[in-house]
Amino acid sequence: MRLEDYWGVGPKTSDRLESALGREGAVAAIESADVRALVDAGVTRGRAVRILRRADGQGGIDALSTRDARDVYDDLLSLASDRALTEHAADRIRVLTPLPTVGARRDRLDRILAAREAWADLDDEAREAVEEAFRDYDDAGETERAAVRAALELREAGLRGEPFDALAEADPDALRDALGALGYVDNGGSVAAGADDRLDSLRSRLETATELRSGSFDLLETIQSRGVRSLDDFRAAFVQYVAQETDLSRGEVEAVAAEDARDATDFVSASLRALVEELEADVAAREETVAEELRDRIWAARDDVDLAVEAVDEVALSLSLARFADEYDLTPPDIAETGLAVCGARNLFLDDPQPVSYAVGDHELACASGPTPPVGDRVSVLTGANSGGKTTLLETLSQVAILASMGLPVPAESAVVGRFDSVVFHRRHASFNAGVLESTLKSIVPPLSGDGRTLMLVDEFEAITEPGRAADLLNGLVNLTVERDAFGVYVTHLADELSPLPPEARIDGIFAEGLTDELDLRVDYQPRFGTVGKSTPEFIVSRLVANARDRAERQGFEALAAAVGEEAVQKTLSDAEYVG
Repeated sequence: MRLEDYWGVGPKTSDRLESALGREGAVAAIESADVRALVDAGVTRGRAVRILRRADGQGGIDALSTRDARDVYDDLLSLASDRALTEHAADRIRVLTPLPTVGARRDRLDRILAAREAWADLDDEAREAVEEAFRDYDDAGETERAAVRAALELREAGLRGEPFDALAEADPDALRDALGALGYVDNGGSVAAGADDRLDSLRSRLETATELRSGSFDLLETIQSRGVRSLDDFRAAFVQYVAQETDLSRGEVEAVAAEDARDATDFVSASLRALVEELEADVAAREETVAEELRDRIWAARDDVDLAVEAVDEVALSLSLARFADEYDLTPPDIAETGLAVCGARNLFLDDPQPVSYAVGDHELACASGPTPPVGDRVSVLTGANSGGKTTLLETLSQVAILASMGLPVPAESAVVGRFDSVVFHRRHASFNAGVLESTLKSIVPPLSGDGRTLMLVDEFEAITEPGRAADLLNGLVNLTVERDAFGVYVTHLADELSPLPPEARIDGIFAEGLTDELDLRVDYQPRFGTVGKSTPEFIVSRLVANARDRAERQGFEALAAAVGEEAVQKTLSDAEYVG
């Protein structure tokens, strides 16, 4: 397969990857979603992530059919990657995409839940040991040696359960033996320091002898300064001095001392040259022997080492996602074929959100807190107050649908999430021109018109075209959603202008209840099913009256109060205990 056949790999990127990794190595890195390998080869992290999100050829990322849906997806994976135990795990989280089958989603969800249970069973000391093992693994560059050490430490920490079976399969004795060999020998046979005491000692002696040879004139002067009178005395002094400096025996130095030197200078030069050559030969021989022994030890444990390397990365991913689920109190959804229903769903992008329950399609949920959503309606039209949380509800539903599509737990007390081939999430954009209308329709209609099952989460068409025409378009979208066996939630302020909805659709409402004592809008974010919500402008006008900067400004807002209902405005201010 050509590298350029992968999405996002052009000629320059292909050349860079092939130069750094070789074609087969680059293909393997892409197929295994190895962000680290691509980044090390010179590809920017962002580009590497985009390439790998589409590398499986199954188009999972294409299920996110709009920019807003992809923005939610990016933000969710950013939250999840923040809980990663290693950089590689964080990279792998960033390239997760919606899975193509219900079975694949359930399998991943089961692994995460098992890892979460195992994590919960650890005490604080064991958790710290696991985190430290992964920190060391990260700091060491995630080498084979670091992976084996981490595997042994994770076993000792007491991780148990299905996600960690691979750790148990590797023979700990074989891993311990390999640990002393891994990282000490390269493919060329070079042996690193620390692998063998004898080799380290020989290298130290060689280094000292080489330094003596480089400073042979200094050595000559040092010996002569001791008052030697003959060449034999000089020879003896030389042997004693070099043996002491190199930690060699006198016999080892005597064996290489020159026999036919013309004078002291020639004796020192020839003897040190012979000593260095002798030590170089000893180092080379010992290094060859040690390298062979190390390779034999690694080969004997190769299967266990490979198991450990793969297991550590898989454990890091599973535990990282488990920590994400634990941090945000996520729960496993019921993965179904159709529909979307949530009890007590929370928006992960907000601090202290009010949980809400909602549904489109069939479900069997019974909400423990809050109302249980209606069953069977394929489409809802959501109405209600400005700043009432309608867009936030759409975003919450998109979070639930996207997380579930990747086989991840969701922010809800309970949930049923169907298999959607396309998730269309469209926020309200404050532009009012034909270009925006056209681009919006081109974004949201094709997924609904194509094959597969679509979830439509669309916010306020009236923001991009005049209200009357927006109502016409919304009617058309609701009917098309029903006709295509899709599911949808459409937010609008135009409920009264809609034609009769099909029996598969309903209208829900969110209601503002007044102002707080601090003059903030008080809203019940839980929709009321089958009820048209009101925008209640008197609450907004009341706040403007109360916050007027001067008398003239207040008189202007009081004129608006008369228009929207002065009595309602005064009651709102009274309920908020405002004194003008």
